[in-house]
Amino acid sequence: MIRTITIQESPIIGAFATCTEDIVLVPQGTPEPVREKICKFLKANVVETLINGSTIVGSLCRGNSNAVLVPMDSNIRGMDLIDVPVVELPSKLNAVGNVVLANDSAALVHPELSDRSVEAIEKALKVDVKRGTIGGAKTVGMAGVATNKGLLVNPRATSTELEVLEELFGLPVDIGTSNYGTQMVGSGLIANSKGYVAGSQTTGHELGRIEDALDLLE
Repeated sequence: MIRTITIQESPIIGAFATCTEDIVLVPQGTPEPVREKICKFLKANVVETLINGSTIVGSLCRGNSNAVLVPMDSNIRGMDLIDVPVVELPSKLNAVGNVVLANDSAALVHPELSDRSVEAIEKALKVDVKRGTIGGAKTVGMAGVATNKGLLVNPRATSTELEVLEELFGLPVDIGTSNYGTQMVGSGLIANSKGYVAGSQTTGHELGRIEDALDLLE
């Protein structure tokens, strides 16, 4: 079955949606057929939300099974339907989904996040946190995708960056793209340990790479 979609008529689905093992956060107004497809493939509850009136939910928040991080002083709609805490990240870098890459055991974050922010992430998500880059990109949340089974990251990632990720997450790390060669692979992919959906321009070869890297082969 085709595992590609658009959200807000865009293949850049990672900017508009994000997921954990149990929930997928999408913008309010996402059509029912799209929500049903996401629910089916990720085997998670789909929750519609807006953050500060914005539909770029994937760029503005990041969560795992323990909490969802959002920008400071956020006006949030719909997240009262989820059963984990919603925690504000004390940082001027308010595109939380862009600057945090996380699963249920670890997080790599933007190298300029403050000690206070790092501590807040550690406490809320209950994970080990390390600052770093992927392929030289500081926006690590869009430069990769992390599940509890594996990671797929920007193909420009250096051997040193890959070693840091493997040690931090304790999982296999592979490189790949989405949406016909987009190196910021997280911008075109949302995934958990049960499944994934990719942006509509993602090729069959890229889908195969995603499935292999994240151990999602059927």
